[in-house]
Amino acid sequence: MKRRTAIGRMAGIVPALLATRYGHAASLFENLPLGERIQKGPFQPSWESLKQYQVPAWYQDAKFGIWAHWGPQCQPEHGDWYARGMYEEGSDHYNYHVQKYGHPSKFGFKDVINEWKAENWNPDQLLSLYKKAGAQYFVALANHHDNFDNYNSKYHRWNSLNMGPKKDLMDGWAKAARKQGMHFGVSVHAAHAWTWYEPAQLADKKGPLAGIPYDGKVTKADGKNKWWNGYDPQELYAQNHPLSENAKDSNTIHKQWSWGAGASVPTRDYCEKFFNRTVDLINRYDPDLVYFDDTVLPLWPVSDAGLRIAAHLYNNSIKKHGKLQAVLNGKILDEEQRKCMVWDIERGQSNRIEPFVWQTDTCIGSWHYDRRVYDEKKYKSARTVIHTLADVVSKNGNLLLSVPLRGDGSIDAEELAVVEGIASWMQQNSEAIFGTRPWKIYGEGPAIGSGAPLSGPGFNEGKGKPFGPEDIRFTTKGGDLYAIALGAPADGKIRVKSLAAGSSYHPSEIAHVALLGHGPVAVERTSEGLIVQLPDNLPNHDALCLKIS
Repeated sequence: MKRRTAIGRMAGIVPALLATRYGHAASLFENLPLGERIQKGPFQPSWESLKQYQVPAWYQDAKFGIWAHWGPQCQPEHGDWYARGMYEEGSDHYNYHVQKYGHPSKFGFKDVINEWKAENWNPDQLLSLYKKAGAQYFVALANHHDNFDNYNSKYHRWNSLNMGPKKDLMDGWAKAARKQGMHFGVSVHAAHAWTWYEPAQLADKKGPLAGIPYDGKVTKADGKNKWWNGYDPQELYAQNHPLSENAKDSNTIHKQWSWGAGASVPTRDYCEKFFNRTVDLINRYDPDLVYFDDTVLPLWPVSDAGLRIAAHLYNNSIKKHGKLQAVLNGKILDEEQRKCMVWDIERGQSNRIEPFVWQTDTCIGSWHYDRRVYDEKKYKSARTVIHTLADVVSKNGNLLLSVPLRGDGSIDAEELAVVEGIASWMQQNSEAIFGTRPWKIYGEGPAIGSGAPLSGPGFNEGKGKPFGPEDIRFTTKGGDLYAIALGAPADGKIRVKSLAAGSSYHPSEIAHVALLGHGPVAVERTSEGLIVQLPDNLPNHDALCLKIS
């Protein structure tokens, strides 16, 4: 008997999990509560049906997108996962929060939201800048694990129209992106609020406020004479439930990310509200891309909400555009699931040419803005971004790059310099990136074979041997081959060993070689490689692109 695929195994596991949780299985979703409905079409909420998926041409050609991973956690300007870390006694975020805002029993994350005004946010200006940098698509943070919706949400009152900026941020982003002719995407992270906020249920173990609970259990009844009067903090925190196993160990959540290892399982109401919020988001803003920060799909396998959202996204795209234009990103996918959506690797890269289009997502600094990265000049350089882009594209991937925004909605001077550096390189070399496909091999050079294995959703970025001028990455378009040298060689010559005389990779004659940003260059083809003599004045020193005809 053949072994069942992972999808087949999960198909058997899910009803059992649902039965354990809710006392029944397949019938759970036959009589859903009033709310959003799946758009009718060829896709059904099942893995087998989702395998019909074909990546749209625009995304295959795009290669490069920019992401605004921006929400109320950027207001403190103290880095990622602030709304969780501020409740972890003695942590960096906790100590900063106590000093800046006060104790989390008195000033919780709900109150940070009230501080966030986004007063200098100018989406048109930002999208114009990103377009010049070569971004073909733009992704905005619809919500994070902090469970705050950055849009006019029908199902969630804790949103950016009711409080904080009091603006529909998704509407502003979508209009600005489309004005620039860019595809628009949204990232959705809120499925994990259930466990992610659990430290907010705890209290200090020592000090003058030891034993006094943080505000994670505060309710609507506690809002009298408060700025949030009339709003229920439990709608935001979702903490009216028992803690997960070992919840007091801050690292346990990573083991429980796929809703196993003792994670507290969300209620049906929580899962259905997430479904309704996300389908409402899709219907309102018609995103071309939806990024889920989840193992496989949101709430999988304890709920089929993610499967239903995927089917709706694809069917809705077909209805609105006449063909499937939508992209869905998911993490830690097996080989079968990669047929159903686009595999996303966080802060890392594959070490081979992938058979299906995939995506790396990374950031030039901290996911949520961290002022210390600016002060200490620790952003990724434009050179590093360009090298990552070339490497990813050579392996059939796209790069989604986050440029952190300050709480007020602006980018700082160091970030601006990075984006402008990318733009300068793209003006000369974009033809070696956009609309290309992988060659027979992705590259050559000392860094080949040194790539670190993926860890969970990714996280192998920067763990291999650093790129240098001897590292070459290949792309193709039409009848042209592009060889991208990741640096400028000291002796003024690029040597492409894979194009040596008699090479099985390229047995035909090489008629013409040009250096993008310069023009034709002198070459010699020997048994050692294609040797290219570079001009004295190089167009750039970050990555030199040869166009080989």
